[in-house]
Order: sequence, then structure tokens, then C-alpha cells
Amino acid sequence: MSLQMLARRLGRLKILALAVMLALALPVLTAVFGPGAAHAQTSEAPDYAAWEEVATRAEQALAAGRASDRAIEGLRAEIVTWRDRFVAAQNIDTLRLNTLRSQVEALGPAPAEGTTEPADIAARRADLGAQVAELQAPGIAAVEAHSRADGIVREIDRLLRERQTAALLTTAPAPLNPANWPAALSGATAAFADIGADLTVAWASARNRATLTSNLPVIGLCLLAAVVLLWRGGGWIAWLTRRLRRSSRPRSRRLAEVAVSFGQILLPVTGTLLISLALGATGMLDTGGGAGIAALPILTAPLFIARWLGGWVFPAAPDIAPPFALPAERQREGRVHVAFLGLLLALEFWRRVLLGEAAAPTQALVSFLLQAAAGASLFRLGQLMLAHSRTEAADVEARGTRAQIIGLIGGLTAAVSIAGPLLGGVGYVEAGNALTWSTTVSLALLGMLLLLQRVATDIYGLVTADERAEEALVPVLAGFFLLLAALPVLALIWGARRTDLAEAWTRVQTGFDMGGIRLSPGVLVTFAVVFALGYMITRMVQGAMRSTILPKTKLDKGGQTAIVSGLGYLGVFLAAVLAITAAGIDLSSLAIVAGALSVGIGFGLQTIVQNFVSGIILLIERPISEGDWIEVGGQQGIVRAISVRATRIETFDRTDVIVPNADLIANPVTNWTRFNMQGRIIVPVGVAYGTDTRLVERVLMEIVIEHPLVMLAPEPRVFFIGFGADSMDFEIRAVLSDINFGISVKSDMNHTIAERFRAEGIEIPFPQRDLWLRNAAAPGRPAVDESGQSGTEGAPATPV
Repeated sequence: MSLQMLARRLGRLKILALAVMLALALPVLTAVFGPGAAHAQTSEAPDYAAWEEVATRAEQALAAGRASDRAIEGLRAEIVTWRDRFVAAQNIDTLRLNTLRSQVEALGPAPAEGTTEPADIAARRADLGAQVAELQAPGIAAVEAHSRADGIVREIDRLLRERQTAALLTTAPAPLNPANWPAALSGATAAFADIGADLTVAWASARNRATLTSNLPVIGLCLLAAVVLLWRGGGWIAWLTRRLRRSSRPRSRRLAEVAVSFGQILLPVTGTLLISLALGATGMLDTGGGAGIAALPILTAPLFIARWLGGWVFPAAPDIAPPFALPAERQREGRVHVAFLGLLLALEFWRRVLLGEAAAPTQALVSFLLQAAAGASLFRLGQLMLAHSRTEAADVEARGTRAQIIGLIGGLTAAVSIAGPLLGGVGYVEAGNALTWSTTVSLALLGMLLLLQRVATDIYGLVTADERAEEALVPVLAGFFLLLAALPVLALIWGARRTDLAEAWTRVQTGFDMGGIRLSPGVLVTFAVVFALGYMITRMVQGAMRSTILPKTKLDKGGQTAIVSGLGYLGVFLAAVLAITAAGIDLSSLAIVAGALSVGIGFGLQTIVQNFVSGIILLIERPISEGDWIEVGGQQGIVRAISVRATRIETFDRTDVIVPNADLIANPVTNWTRFNMQGRIIVPVGVAYGTDTRLVERVLMEIVIEHPLVMLAPEPRVFFIGFGADSMDFEIRAVLSDINFGISVKSDMNHTIAERFRAEGIEIPFPQRDLWLRNAAAPGRPAVDESGQSGTEGAPATPV
């Protein structure tokens, strides 16, 4: 095998290697969503003659279907560049066009058929129309060319997807068939024999031996440093980690441990890099084997990354909260399987480099063996995730969303662990590789997301000093955005091309139509930013009015609340209008739809609208205000809050009653304290028959006049109401200066009445009843016998 062949095979591993080394995810995203994906901005008209040549060449290549993937990808990139130019050309002279259209509108509407207008106006209208048509021509040509370029790009993408699918469905000699094993073994022997032959040829070169001799000191130092890093690097990191665990702040300690733990990847990778440099300096690897040695850091990185990631996902330290609720022995098993998968993935990389040109039976057999070994570990990891999902909550309804997702991933992993090796065993080697290794790298990505979310939670808890940061909203949102950021990487892992993601981003940037409105990320971001600024300004104005300006006026608390609420609604409305205007959203096309929906919405939301309008009326007219004592619908209490939908009343039992505003408008409402605090109380008093009624009246009048909260104008009165069944009934009727103390005043008066009546010898009666017992031995009524049977009814009763 030549160096060029191995280098080409190594190039095919680029995307998968980048996906495994998740630290390189940001450059991938930058390449996808960066400046290359943006539309080129130019004010020059495209060269349509050159475009015609490029488009014709692309259409001919697609029609022939014989061009390689590399050539097709290059052609696609060229077409995309032209398409971006056409997008920019559509906006050439836009300002000038808008100016001309405004001038045409200023001339007024065109004359109707059969009518004329002044000659100078008609000439001016014709001249402006000709200028508009001339300026529109380049834009129309750019739109047509853009459509053609976009169609070619779509056709290229379809062709590449078809080729990718065909490659996955290509069959190889089945590894499960023993008849294919001799050919596979001979192919492996031949591949390694080629590498040995290349090394023999390299050693036979006097120049190579001279290079080896001259570079021996450098080679020795590099190998020594590599051995030290690989042998002692893990111990150094473990020592630093133990020192960090002495910290008294758990969150800062965990963050420091995560930062230091990256040394478990950095130091070994540096060691392999030194080995690669040392072997390259020998001058013996300028032939086939040199490609694998040059790529040694990338080819061995999966092992170190997996070992590091497994230590965090299935931690051994008891003070680290594991993402999965598993016992210690299962955590240890998880670490072993993760590290084993990293080793197998590294071996898969080596297979693609060293056996890339080997015979098909050889590649199929080696791939199947690696798939089967990886399938065993994947199956066990899937079982561990399912065990965590079952442990999280026994009840499916009570199980958290995260546990459900992990359980689903565990089930899919277990299924793939069986399906992947089976496909590889029957000959669908590429399909088996895609399932097995894409699932492996996807699980690594999942573990990285769990770790990053934990880091985000610790950072939030450290900044806010919140001991319950895990339950806060910000870490949850951080996890959600991390998941969104991981979607492009996940797509790359499962076979998507970077051009596919760039095309998807281009579609998003272009926007989409919704009811005649073009929505794009720029429009949405502009709307969100302007609305957020307007909302913040509204809240600032409300705060200033509530705390600084309104308290210095003579408005009562209810009026202040009404003004602040009105400013809030007005500010939100203006912020929405300004945001729509700044974003350039034209809502005129939705007018018909809005009119049609308004009828249905009116019927469906009539109660809400009714309460909203009632709330506005309450805030404007203010028949009730916060702090008022009201009675409505059998409920009494103090008004605590008035919103646009409902009013909250705190009853005297300290419970909150939510009353719809429509009830406060449509039903009678008693407001005890709205316009004044005065109110009348009635105190009933009963005295025994035979008591001097004038004495009772005089005593009660003295009691009511002496109370400090009783007003003398209007004058309190004592009334002799009538003769009751058990007493002679009187009533004290008095107006208090503060009706809020009505119950207390009644209590005070009752205490005083009891004391004065006892001193005056006035009796307060209690209910009396005469009880009559029937005489069982009376004439005409036989006695009751022992059986309980009685005789004739109607005997007179005896009073007691």
C-alpha cells in the first residue's frame, strides 16, 4: 500500500474522528454555520455568461452520473457560491426601486379605462414606469438564475444521498460463512506483508539509515517523554484530584476536578504525539506505514476519551453524584464497558487505515469481529440505562422526562447492539458499521451532554450561591440549549454531510412563508430584541411610577394601581407594535384570516374577553380598590389584587377567593369601606319579662354613648322591638366612625351590657319550655304491658 492510499483512507475518518473528539465540535459548527454559509454580499451584477457555462457543465455531469463524490462535492460548492451571488443580486438597487415606486404613488392612481389625465402627469408616469422596469430586470434575472442554481444543488444532494444509501446496502462476503475465512486470513496476511515489505525497503535505503542515526537524540528524548506521560500522567492527575477534594466548597471543587481531569486526555494524547514524532524522525516511515503512525494521536484518542468520560458518567468517587442511579458494582461495570468501547473504536480506526485496501473478505471478517465485541458492551450499557430508568420511578406516570429519555435510549442501544453485528455477519458490513459505531459515538455525545449540564448547574449554583441549583430553571434551559447545539454533531455522526447542514441553515436563513409573512432568523431575532427592550422599558417606567412618582400624589392606592396597570398594558402593546415594525413584518396579509378567526375566537373566549373588559372598567371607574372591605356572592373580605381577569379577595378566614371581574360588574357588590369608613351596627338585647323597660332603655343608651367609636351624629338609638317567646327584645343601633372595628365594638358592648345588667339587677333570660309527660295510668288509657304493647290513645298528659 502506498502512502497516498493510506492517507486517502485516513481522510475518510475525519468526520468520525472529529465527532469522537467532542472538543472539536465548536470548529465543526463554526465551519457549518460560519461565514461560508452566509450569503455573499455584492453590489455587482453576476456574470450570467460564466454562470451558463457552469450550470451546463453541472447538468451534464449529473446526467452522466459518472463523476466521483469528490468532484460532485466540488461542483456543488461552486454552484452554491453562484446561488449566493444571485441572492445578493436580487436586492441590488432596492432603495432606488422603493424611491421610484413612492414617486409613482405620489402621482395618484392611474386613470381608469376610457379616461385621461394631464399630459405632463402621463409623461412623468410613463418615464417613472420605464425606470422601474429597467431596475427590476436584473432582480428578475437573478431570481430565475437562483431558481436554476437551487434546483441543481437539490439534484446533487439527491445523487449523493442515493450513492450513500447504495454504499450502505452493498454486500460483502458473509463473515458467518466459514468458507470465506481462508480468503479473509490470506488478505490480512498480505496486507501486513505489504507493510513489512515497505519497512524493509525503507531500511535498505542508506539515506534513511543516515537520517535515523542523526536523529537518535531527538528520538530518544521524545520516546522518554512519551513513556513518562503515558506511565505517570494518570497518577499526576489523580494526585491533583485528591488535593482538590479537600476543598470545602463542593461546586467549586467539582468544577476544578473537571478542568484538571482533562489532563487524562491531554497527557496521553501528547505522549502518543511524541511517539508519532519520534517514529517519523526515524525516516523509516515514509512509505505505507507512515500514515498510521502520523495519525497515531487521532487513532488512539477514542481510548483516552472513553476512559475519561466513563470516569465521569460512572464515577468511582463516592462524593460525585452519578448521572445514573446504579449501585457501585454497576458503576464499575459501566466504566469497564465504556473504556472497552473506546478501545474497539480505536481498533476500528486502525482497521480502516491499515486494511483499507485489503480484500473484501478480510475487511468483512475484521469488521464483524469488532462489531460483535462492541455489540456485547453496547447491550450491557443499554441494560444499565434501562435499570436506571426503572429505578428513577417505579410508576411510569411519575417518571421524569429525563429518565424516560434515558430508558428509550437504553432500549434503542440494546436493539442496535444486536442488529449491527447481525447485519455485518450476513454481509451488510457497511450498514453494520454505521449502526454500531454511530451508536457508540452517539452514547459518547450523550455522556458529554450529561457532564456539561452538570458543569452548567455547578457554575449557576456557584454564581448564585443557590444550594438547590439542580431544581432551578436556568440549568434546565442550559441543558436544552446544549442539546440543540449537539444536534448538528449528532447529524454528522449518523452520516449527514456538512453540506447538508449548511444547506439546512441556508434554508433557515432564507426563511419560510406563514400566511404570506416571510419569517427568518433575522426577523425573529429583531422582533425578540425590540420587544424585550420595550418590555424592559415598560417595567422600568412602572417601577418608577409605583415607587417614586405616584406616592407623592394625592391618588389613593387603588388609583395608583390602576395607573401602573394601564401603563403596563399600554407599554406591552406599544412594544409589540414597535417590534413588528422594526422586524419588517407585514400583517396586512393576515387581515382576512384574522377577521375570519375573530368570530370563532369571540365565541370561544367570550368569557375571558368579558372578564378582561370588566377588569378594565374596574381599573378605570374604580368602584372597588385594593384594601376595600367588600361583599359579593356571599363572600366577604379585603380586596388584595385587581387584575384584568379576576379580583383576589382575602376573607377573614385568611383564605383567598378569586372572583371573576364580570361578577363584580354584573352582580350587586357591597363595599363597606369605599367612600368612607363609617358603618352602622345593630346589637340585639333581650331582658326577662317583668323588667322595667325604661330602665333598660336608659342603661343601654348610656353604654352606647360611652363607647369611643360610636358617632353622636347621627345619634345612636335604642329601640324596644317587641315581645319575644322568651324575652322582651331591644336593639342598639349606632353608627361607628370605623366599621372595620364593628365586631370588636359589638363584643365590647356585650361585655359592658352584662356588667351593667348584673349591677342593675336586670335579668337576661334564657329559653324556657314546659315539658308535659303523659300519665300512663290515667282513665281511658290502659297501662303498657311487659311486651311494650299499649292500650287506648287519648289519655291526658300531666304537666311537670
